Amino acid sequence: MKAYAHSGNRSDRCDWQLLDDHLANVAQLAAKTAKPLKLSTISYIAGSFHDFGKYNPEFDKVLAGQQIRVDHSTAGGRHLIDYAKDISQKLTALILAHSILGHHAGLPNTYDDSNSNLEWRIKSHQENQIPAFGKKIEKLMANAPGDLLAAAHEVKSKIRPPADGIFPGFEMSVVGRMVFSCLVDSDFRDTELFYEKLNGSRPKRIQSDLHKNLKSLIESFEEHMEKLISSAKQSKINLNRHKTLKHIRKNACKEPGLFTLSVPTGGGKTLASLGFALDHAKHHGHRRIIYAIPYTSIIEQTASIFRDLFGDDDVVLEHHSSIDEDLNLETTNKLRLAMEDWSRPIIVTTNVQLFESLFSSKPSKCRKIHNIAGSIIILDEAQCLPRHLLIPILSMLEILTAHYGCSVVFCTATQPAFDSRQLNFGGLKLEGRELAPEPEKSAKNMQRATIRNVGCMEDKDLILDLTKQKQGVVIVNTRKHALDLYELGKENDLQGLIHLSTRQHAHDRRIILNGIRDRLKSGKPCRLIATSLIEAGVDLDFPVGWRAETGLDSIMQAAGRVNREGKSPPEKSILKVFRCTEDQNLPSEIESYSKATRRVLRKHDNRVSPEAVRDWFEEVYWQLNAQSMGQDLVENFKFGNDSVDFPYRLISSEFELIQNYLVPIIISQNTQTSELLSDPKIKSFELGRQLQPYIVQVPKRIRDVMVANGHATFASPNLRGTQFCLLINSSLYTFETGLLWDELEYIGSGII
Repeated sequence: MKAYAHSGNRSDRCDWQLLDDHLANVAQLAAKTAKPLKLSTISYIAGSFHDFGKYNPEFDKVLAGQQIRVDHSTAGGRHLIDYAKDISQKLTALILAHSILGHHAGLPNTYDDSNSNLEWRIKSHQENQIPAFGKKIEKLMANAPGDLLAAAHEVKSKIRPPADGIFPGFEMSVVGRMVFSCLVDSDFRDTELFYEKLNGSRPKRIQSDLHKNLKSLIESFEEHMEKLISSAKQSKINLNRHKTLKHIRKNACKEPGLFTLSVPTGGGKTLASLGFALDHAKHHGHRRIIYAIPYTSIIEQTASIFRDLFGDDDVVLEHHSSIDEDLNLETTNKLRLAMEDWSRPIIVTTNVQLFESLFSSKPSKCRKIHNIAGSIIILDEAQCLPRHLLIPILSMLEILTAHYGCSVVFCTATQPAFDSRQLNFGGLKLEGRELAPEPEKSAKNMQRATIRNVGCMEDKDLILDLTKQKQGVVIVNTRKHALDLYELGKENDLQGLIHLSTRQHAHDRRIILNGIRDRLKSGKPCRLIATSLIEAGVDLDFPVGWRAETGLDSIMQAAGRVNREGKSPPEKSILKVFRCTEDQNLPSEIESYSKATRRVLRKHDNRVSPEAVRDWFEEVYWQLNAQSMGQDLVENFKFGNDSVDFPYRLISSEFELIQNYLVPIIISQNTQTSELLSDPKIKSFELGRQLQPYIVQVPKRIRDVMVANGHATFASPNLRGTQFCLLINSSLYTFETGLLWDELEYIGSGII
């Protein structure tokens, strides 16, 4: 009896896909995909056995339409473990078993209390489910280009002895993630190709290769920079930017690995780091450039710069989403396809997308991991990496450079203490890996503002101070404080008063920012009250500013919005750092950062010096121990002589970059939104991309109150579930203030 992998349209089965063909196709695709990772043999074996359970005659009934459940994902892993002949082969088989068992449902835990972990499924699997499996497994292994022994050698090459910052169990688990990524991507691709041919269409995937485009990309970059330099004024700031760019590009020939790029705010680090990445790829053959940014508020700006520079939609992929993506086989637009596997030459994404994919157990998120290998990863605003996950993040980045051909650039104006000489737990070897010329001297030459600590300030005194300046910016720590100050400013009839926070959706924020730039340029009154969203990557240039007390890294970012272009002397361009007297209910983290800032500023006359920043980061990290920086998430991956304990699913659930759980509310722009959401022909993924500029993130409890009181509703819940929540009470949102929810408990139900 023939075994089939996928059913077709004809009852005589002449257009069905044979299981032997599917396994062979996936094995070959997986081996090819894994070649740059030097994991071809183990990935080939994974492809050969991933659907081994479909040889069970019961699975044929599933393909024929019977409503029965057949576990087809356990058999391959079970039989590989039985086939293993020694300890190294057993460990390799266990790595394979995780990938094979998880290729639909996600990487499992080795052990847990459920009946879906690897140990339970392997032990409970009945050998007699597949008659004569012994002959079949021998045949598949005989056809493989190598065997478990050769695969074991591949695994061994990726594991180092334990040392400071090196965790062998974690390294082995990353091998498993890479194999899993190659397997699920190849399985998706072969299945997709089969159904595309069956339906008479062709896949719309675009496999863009960085090296095919590299010559033209470098030429476009150099042409752009020449125009920029020739049109810019020959100011001290611009001369420093040009010098920095030239120096950084000269360093592109350095051996791949870990780098730091310390460039003061406004020093042109975005384009400088891109120039380095293009030249570095030319020297060393990297496959793509991944630009990871902590804030969605500046991703579109960065992606737009890159697209304008290169002028090809198939070169730059912008990947971020505030609404969960509904990726499925039927959604075939090329953007969705590119977001599945990151096959474009340049990826602009969020830290959330990058790192939560690297630590995820879900097939849809893990598909892209193999394409991260061989990349140049630029971490913009690297100081924003979350401290509670610092050790697993740094460990993963170190492994990517040690075993998978990556180079990583920590790019920031305020270089955090990631160096092993400063960070006691899991620090990186970064000595001698700085790309910028003389960071201390550059910081001094690029200093454009003076930070002045002014002590406590009440809101009324802050508004009075702002009244004395025609143009100025106030940056505070919470959305509530920003709104309170804005309302107080309105009461005092401040001219040119503007409020900006994430209460407003991205579309309105872009309009507001453009209006601010116009006012600053034309000399009109412009008094901005904002949250920290303007501190990174937003090119505003105010003559003076105020910053609520917080971490020194954020204060220096705020200083970068004052006298950005260096038109005034630094001693006249003041950023006043104040302590709030009102009860702001600040997070404990900000309180601890503020205390560290006070201690450090007492020791340094030059408060924007790299030495002051270095002291601040060291002080902050000294307050933490290894466990509070996430070391458990690395140490929990273990292996022994013939066993492993890989809690993939547990770690995936615990690895959350953003701990404050926020949910989206859509600020509907017209009546068509509800119609689109109720249309079953439009996929949720496509709607998410379309509606993303019009959402505001709020605490889940706030959304629950809004829904309960009739101010918002879940659109088409039978079709979309709770994915799309629409604001009904339009009076709660205005262009000036954004979404108002602070007094919802008093508003009650109905429209106000």
